[in-house]
Amino acid sequence: MAKICFFITLFAVEYLATTSKSMAINEVFWDKTNHFLAFSVLYFLLNFAFKLEILTKISLLLVFGIQIEIVQSFLPSREFSLIDIIADFIGILGGILAVYVVKRVKFNYLVLTSHLYRYKIYKKHNR
Repeated sequence: MAKICFFITLFAVEYLATTSKSMAINEVFWDKTNHFLAFSVLYFLLNFAFKLEILTKISLLLVFGIQIEIVQSFLPSREFSLIDIIADFIGILGGILAVYVVKRVKFNYLVLTSHLYRYKIYKKHNR
């Protein structure tokens, strides 16, 4: 399921980034926010979809971001932007942080529930 979500998101990002329609929101802040969010989500999904080394995941997504910028350089209403690639990279870092937080919360939950389970058994046997 994670792989399906990753590829659907990947194709959606590709389509939205390379469509020649001009967007209603042309502000720099929203453009960079979109890059950040898209690549954070892509990293998050890629992490759970495929068991790859962290540098491999970063490299794959950076190549994807550069590919988008190259395609945009050939579109009349778009242009190549190095700042967009930097926003993509920062988004990837955001995705790494999100994965860390989710794994940490899950680990803490598992530790807590195992302690509670052991306490429940201990209490049951020592009555």
